[in-house]
Amino acid sequence: MLELLICSLLTVLPDFLYRRFRQGKRIGHEITLFSVWYELRWGITACAVLTTSLITTIFYYHPATTSVASYFRTVTVLPETGGRVAEVLVDNNQQVAAGELLFRLDDASQRAAVETAQRRIAEVEAAQSVAAADRAAAEAGILQVAASLEQARDDLARNLELKERGSSAVRETEIERLENLVARREGELDAAEARKAAVEENIGVLIPAQKASAEAALKQAEAELAKTQVYAGTAGRVEQFELQEGDYVNPILRPAGILVPTEFVDRDRFAAGFGQITAGVIKPGMYAEMGCLSKPFTVIPMVITDVQDVIPSGQARPTDVLRDPQDNRRPGTLTVFMEPLYEGQADGIPPGSSCIANAYTNNHDLLGDPELSTGRWLFLHMVDTVGVVHALLLRIQMLLMPVQTLVFTGH
Repeated sequence: MLELLICSLLTVLPDFLYRRFRQGKRIGHEITLFSVWYELRWGITACAVLTTSLITTIFYYHPATTSVASYFRTVTVLPETGGRVAEVLVDNNQQVAAGELLFRLDDASQRAAVETAQRRIAEVEAAQSVAAADRAAAEAGILQVAASLEQARDDLARNLELKERGSSAVRETEIERLENLVARREGELDAAEARKAAVEENIGVLIPAQKASAEAALKQAEAELAKTQVYAGTAGRVEQFELQEGDYVNPILRPAGILVPTEFVDRDRFAAGFGQITAGVIKPGMYAEMGCLSKPFTVIPMVITDVQDVIPSGQARPTDVLRDPQDNRRPGTLTVFMEPLYEGQADGIPPGSSCIANAYTNNHDLLGDPELSTGRWLFLHMVDTVGVVHALLLRIQMLLMPVQTLVFTGH
């Protein structure tokens, strides 16, 4: 409407004044409601063409959008394991610190597993003490068998010496008995040494492996026990937290609530969705203006810091069905990121607010080019000038926004 009024001042109004005062035609006589088109056809046609051209120029070189928001991060409060709630330590809408305990699940089975693992470690340690006693017994047995073997060898050697001297006191059967006794004592000594080696193998290899396995089982049981206690991963405010003792929570099907961190990521960074047709105009460094529903009557100067180089509607995931481009329900927008031009101007805007924004093409540097043609110079001046119209429209929208919201929609 504003563009139409401006264009009519340059087209329809001069045409009417010419016919009214120069040609002497009178309203209600020569100029009537039925003769308006014929009498003012040149002005109306020129006004329509100029209005269309002006609107096209404004919205192309100074694009606008009603899709602006500042996104913030939320953390889902989830336990690492499912279970029934045994104790709730915080309330809904409560501020919590990082690492603060939120709630505790029933941990009877986990504690039993921890106690079982501890008992297994104690059992292995007892087996280690028994093995040490077995090693001492094996060493004593080796000494005993070694002494018996030494005595048997001495008796055999003495009898063999007497036999060689031709003594009649030595019998052949006695020599055979002593030889068998020596062989038996040597076997017993080998067996005793083997028993000692087995005990040392248990002490050096088997029992440490059993103890390490028991300690690993204890750590696993303690880890499972720790999963029953849910802590706040970051400082923030607990929302939608309605847990009661006896409720069942599950990491997949039943979250406990949402934690909104105190320190928002990119709090002063706003994402705006502009039409794809403006992709050739919007560049990082452009100036913009923004107004939000949560901060009426305020226009915030902004600067475009980044332009996403892909259109979100074009993203695809591998499926078993080929993607058909005609199935896209909407063309998607160009995602643009903006920040306040001056620090602190967006502090009063709650994250997630709905906003509107205008971006303005600035040709100041190009206008300073001495090689710029006259026609191009005039065109760029016109483009920069009509941006005032869009800035005025934004301010009118901000003035009317509370009225439209509170009176006409009732929200």
